[in-house]
Amino acid sequence: MKRLLSFVLIVAFLVAPAAHAAPKKIAVKPLQLLTTVGTPEEVSGVVASGKTLVVYGSKAAKAYARAVDTTGKELWNLPLDQSAASIATAASIATAAAVDSAGDIWIVGATPLALGLTPPSPAATPANPDNATVPTNTAIGNLQAITLWKVTVAGLLTATSSLPTSSVVLPTSISVDRNGVSIVGIVGTEKGSAGFFVNTDKAGLFGKLLQIGAVSTTADAVVRHLDGSFTVVGSSSETLAGKKVAGITDGVLIKISKALKITNVVRSSAAKGKRIWNSATSTLLLGGEVVAGGKTETAVTKFSSSFAPSWTYRFPSTGPALTIGSTYALFISTGSTVQLNWNPKVATPLLVTFDAKGTVVAADRGPVGQIEVLGALLSKELGVLVVTSSADTVSIFTLIPR
Repeated sequence: MKRLLSFVLIVAFLVAPAAHAAPKKIAVKPLQLLTTVGTPEEVSGVVASGKTLVVYGSKAAKAYARAVDTTGKELWNLPLDQSAASIATAASIATAAAVDSAGDIWIVGATPLALGLTPPSPAATPANPDNATVPTNTAIGNLQAITLWKVTVAGLLTATSSLPTSSVVLPTSISVDRNGVSIVGIVGTEKGSAGFFVNTDKAGLFGKLLQIGAVSTTADAVVRHLDGSFTVVGSSSETLAGKKVAGITDGVLIKISKALKITNVVRSSAAKGKRIWNSATSTLLLGGEVVAGGKTETAVTKFSSSFAPSWTYRFPSTGPALTIGSTYALFISTGSTVQLNWNPKVATPLLVTFDAKGTVVAADRGPVGQIEVLGALLSKELGVLVVTSSADTVSIFTLIPR
């Protein structure tokens, strides 16, 4: 009887599950190459209108847009500006083109001032809450005008509008809905650089430019809200709306009212470190970078409409991160993560998928040799698209069906 009891206890021990078994790690799947679209020197980004991929950037100091199909076959190639020098979205880490509900493509860039034009025009007088002095500079050839181009999916340039500014500008991101367009970026100041925010209506008529900061602030992404307010994210190393710097550079979330007043600023900080929010979606899923304590990480945080964090992650990376909806984050991974069966030997693109509660549920990797993330977008017709660059080629990848 004792032998039988001992046998039963041994069997029960062997078949019982471990009390503290480690959760199974998620396998990382490869992304599938869709097509290549140019070189890093000429391509700033890619958007999708239907099944058409629209590539934009600058070539030989000329802004352009060109369309290709999913095989890479060119459908049209359109010069956007005829001035001596221009750029379309020189900031390579932000999406600076957007597609509206009609399928039209809105591209923002910077162009030189027209000959004899003295900036700023009355409509462009900065709303300057920090009382910064922005010097007037009328040198021909300086990229001191924010320019907006509207292009149809068939490749027709239907509208061009420009806003002269008092200093060199660099648009970084654009958002469009049925009511208009919002543009953010960086503008030079007497003491350094500031962020800027400006709206246009659907006809391309610019409103008043709002300057954010005066010395060391960037505006890197913008979200248009249904109530007419806006969220701008970026970074700052100076006091904004009474909120002082906590780290060396803080990531910032800025709420702007319909009346173009800054109503709230929330800072994301790292002790003796630098933070920046690179991207934001309509659901306020933010992606950014953290440099502190001798290491660099990607930060991904879901915020509520009141700017309260719902959940957050840190991933070893080279820094910048791009987000889609409330589901995806794209960055260049440099190390293992707890949730994934993943430990890259070299820096590699990684697309992480979250569920509605912020749990990591899937991950997909790009090939070795891709060194920068240029875009992450969701197309109704084409699914998730990832845009990355190697040393000499810009490529678009898709998810392999699961």
